[in-house]
Amino acid sequence: MLDALPEEKQQEIQRALHLFSLGKGLPRTLEEASRRPYPFWDTQPVPKLGDDNATTHGPIEVDKASVREEPYSLPQGFSWAPLDLGDPAVLRELCALLNENYMEEDDNTSRFDFSPEYLLWALCPPGWLPQWHCGVKVNTNQKLVGFIAAVPTNIRIYDTEKRMVQVHLLCVHKKLRSKRMAPVLIREVTRRVNLQGVYQAVYTASGVLPKPVATCRYWHRSLNPRKLIEVNFPISSLRGNMTVQRALKLNRLLEVSVWLGPPLWPTQFFSFPLFLLSAGSPCMFQSLFFSNEHHPVSLAQSSGGVLTDFVSFYTMVSRVLNHPVHKGLKAAHSLYCVSSSTPLPDLMEDTLFLAKSKGFDVFTVLDLMENTSFLEKLKFGIGDKSLHYYLYNWRCPTIGLKMVGLVLL
Repeated sequence: MLDALPEEKQQEIQRALHLFSLGKGLPRTLEEASRRPYPFWDTQPVPKLGDDNATTHGPIEVDKASVREEPYSLPQGFSWAPLDLGDPAVLRELCALLNENYMEEDDNTSRFDFSPEYLLWALCPPGWLPQWHCGVKVNTNQKLVGFIAAVPTNIRIYDTEKRMVQVHLLCVHKKLRSKRMAPVLIREVTRRVNLQGVYQAVYTASGVLPKPVATCRYWHRSLNPRKLIEVNFPISSLRGNMTVQRALKLNRLLEVSVWLGPPLWPTQFFSFPLFLLSAGSPCMFQSLFFSNEHHPVSLAQSSGGVLTDFVSFYTMVSRVLNHPVHKGLKAAHSLYCVSSSTPLPDLMEDTLFLAKSKGFDVFTVLDLMENTSFLEKLKFGIGDKSLHYYLYNWRCPTIGLKMVGLVLL
């Protein structure tokens, strides 16, 4: 019956069914969150939502004298599975899990499309440990149905530098979310990290958990307005009475680069940020910006042999769902930009030109660091999502957005 309906009606029904199946997700605001219970997070060393803004700095729990040796128990019928990312078949299986079950837009319009190369880059930075890639499989058919990852990093929080992990890519198969597997994944990766003498972590989420240390918003600059309108991309500058022709005119970019000279180091990479305030080693810096040739782009400019400006962005590809024409969306996400000789708006204008020339559909930034200096001037539109930063087992005052120098996947 569904196939017999017009394409537009099919999409409408599929979106409605998807929203119905999602149930009640994480709250988007602190006010909503204050009315929700958090039985799992109430047991964890994180600040509570009702706590006043902290004035002290330091761990919430002291380092453990001993750490549990046995893995946490999973629901019956499931078991922990080691994941050898050097095996192409394992990488393909992990991609399949993430691409079908990881984050997607609330209206079921798009979903991240991870590649094996991207995951290798993201999950294997300097110092990575294979046991920090936690997989869950079904005993009967060995199907991968759950995953969480931790990767090492050094983070500077105000005046304190800590060895931490970044925790990300928490994913549970849609059909198993009623089994409360996510808390077990979090407990297990915490146990494995603790075994290595690491007791703090940083992570992000689009929903509100106890308790954000910083909150920012996504902003987007249209590079392909016609396509973004057709796929209903959530960007304020393309809503309301905006027509395609008007959008094309308003979002027109310069036809030539405005760089004073050629970039010093053009490079390509799959980016995974290793640096809140971040402290990175030369090895980590090289791994992040100059070690891979798959995705653009890091650019640096010098004057008299002295590095003066640096800009970088990475690629996030999404699958467009339920659309008769468009199948994919290519987004450039701003990573780290430093400007000492070229005004930052000019530097970013040139970066937009470069991204468009390489076939990107949209350029995305967060309103942290100095990014607010160019958002309106370069016609970025505010998105419909926030990103919240969290610290595990660490208490500190709320961090202002200009002080947040960490970009997470």
